[in-house]
Amino acid sequence: MSSRVSESEIAVKVEHISKRYRFGTLEEKPDSLLGTITNIATKPIRNFRNIQKLSSFKDDDDSGTVLWAVDDVSFEVKTGEVIGLIGKNGAGKSTLLKILAKITEPTNGKAYINGKVASLLEVGTGFHPELTGRANVNLNGAILGMKNAEIAEKFDEIVKFSGLDSYIDTPVKRYSTGMIVRLAFAVAAHLTPDIMLVDEVLAVGDAEFQQKCLGKMDEFSSSGRTVFFVSHNMASVNRLCSRVILLDKGKIVADGLPGEVTSAYFAGVTGTGSSISWKENKAPGSQELKLTSVSLLKDGTAHDGEITTNESFDVRIGYDVLQPELRFRCAIELMTQGVVAFASVEPKETVRYKLGRYYSSLTIPAHLLAEGLHSVRVSIFTSSGMKKHYARVDEAIAFQVVDLMDGDSARGDYAQNLRGIVHPKLDWEMHVGSEHL
Repeated sequence: MSSRVSESEIAVKVEHISKRYRFGTLEEKPDSLLGTITNIATKPIRNFRNIQKLSSFKDDDDSGTVLWAVDDVSFEVKTGEVIGLIGKNGAGKSTLLKILAKITEPTNGKAYINGKVASLLEVGTGFHPELTGRANVNLNGAILGMKNAEIAEKFDEIVKFSGLDSYIDTPVKRYSTGMIVRLAFAVAAHLTPDIMLVDEVLAVGDAEFQQKCLGKMDEFSSSGRTVFFVSHNMASVNRLCSRVILLDKGKIVADGLPGEVTSAYFAGVTGTGSSISWKENKAPGSQELKLTSVSLLKDGTAHDGEITTNESFDVRIGYDVLQPELRFRCAIELMTQGVVAFASVEPKETVRYKLGRYYSSLTIPAHLLAEGLHSVRVSIFTSSGMKKHYARVDEAIAFQVVDLMDGDSARGDYAQNLRGIVHPKLDWEMHVGSEHL
């Protein structure tokens, strides 16, 4: 985002922040009795020197043991924005949030925070296993900066949000991990900060509670508070965030609208995007036929790779026929969750009599695919006589399906996990009294 705003509208301003760490190294094991005795005797001195080395850096250090977890990052965030931070594991997302939360000091750069900050970086920190849920609500609330009167006023609301009414006077050591997460998020969600930092809290807990969490963060943003949201769940990122920052190896590589940035992330993860084309000398295929393109289209135009469950779309395959009177058919396999969700083939093998460019398209209807990342395998072959593949490409394109959770999908208003690799929207009927035929 390049537009400038007045200082009063800026919630967070980050200027050239960097954070470096040094890797530890394994010691070589002695191969003799004398070496073992010497190793034991000198170990305290070596440990002291290693601790000094881990915290010391030189500008020209090229030993390969220095990691820049965050590397010269700068951005501004306006009050009320919901910022998604995405990237692969180790990209620097959590380190950046810890710097903003003042848990970690940056090596270089500065961060300006305009308002009170609350962080959900390690949900459940400060919970005592021997204390009851009730006592831990009071303890955790105090740790997070709530006053006793504020905790007492919001206690019933916190417990109701957690859904743990029946267990609130049970020691936390008897809680499951999901129950602890519920209670911890419920406490933190009832803080009143200006800026909320949220790191992967939706990675645990059931889908129903995850929906509650998303709803609460929607409330944060609609009330004018600023939210930073780290998650690997791109459907949640796209639904919740107004802007997304993509990090890779500590650097910002994309910053913009959610659909555009998450599509760029998926393209990096899968090695492909929602369309691909090949130059003549690199086109996959054979002497008889070459693939030229595979595209995802919506309403006849190229699409950015994010499809909602209630949208239909087309997959178009372009190819050059290099031998006259070539007989074949096109096919796709749609892959999701590591398996083939379904395959579709042209109903008949057709002869292409003339040389030149051809296109074959198929429409994938709305209300069919499950939420998540999908890829398309394309193949062109003949099965008249001995089967022969003229061209085949795995993961030719990839795209994401998002459920808007507005009731217009296979799940209706059901918020919990819906299993399956396809989610067709089917008609249900209910009848009272005698069986309806």
